[in-house]
Amino acid sequence: MESPVIQLLVLAGIAVFLILRLKSVLGTREGFEKPAVPQADPSPRRRDFEVIEGGPDQDIVDYVPEGSAQANDLAAMKKAEPQFEVREFVQGARGAYEMILMAFERGDLNDIEPFLAEDVFDSFVTAVSHREDQGLTIEAEFVGVRETTLVDTSFDPATGEAQVTMRFVAELTSVVRDRGGDIIEGDANTVKRQKDTWVFGRTMGSSDPNWFLVATDA
Repeated sequence: MESPVIQLLVLAGIAVFLILRLKSVLGTREGFEKPAVPQADPSPRRRDFEVIEGGPDQDIVDYVPEGSAQANDLAAMKKAEPQFEVREFVQGARGAYEMILMAFERGDLNDIEPFLAEDVFDSFVTAVSHREDQGLTIEAEFVGVRETTLVDTSFDPATGEAQVTMRFVAELTSVVRDRGGDIIEGDANTVKRQKDTWVFGRTMGSSDPNWFLVATDA
């Protein structure tokens, strides 16, 4: 066998080894990378965030400044409903945001009606109907929520009425098509960033555990 042939075989073997080595380190990725699945909190804190006497409630100060009006509201909510946890609320609000946003984009509002205040649902219906009257359809793909921030609160101890304002920054692809199916807005290959401020409300201590979207773009 000629020496050039032997050299080519050796080089080919090295190339295959390097490719396999890189795949084992980097993994294989296709399309958009999905958001990481939230992991369990590795810290030794109790799930119910038991407060050390004289110390702050970590479940609250993880999201708002200690001693702020928002912190006082959240503490009052927890007093009215001891099983309420801010961390669980924030995680739930994030999931609700994706569900409601994508249902609105698709124009499929039936599944999300139980989670919307009546006036919010009516405004969604009006917007979707107007879109349909124009013969427009939206094709959207959710990429992920990049930021979730608790920005404000209100609580009435007399009635138990609570509201929490959340700000979301999401990434998604979206195109608008006309009656003929032609794209008139957007690009299916371009990820756009969307910012929303939503207000969720609920009566603390009630038998219904669901929070409702009571306002958008507050």
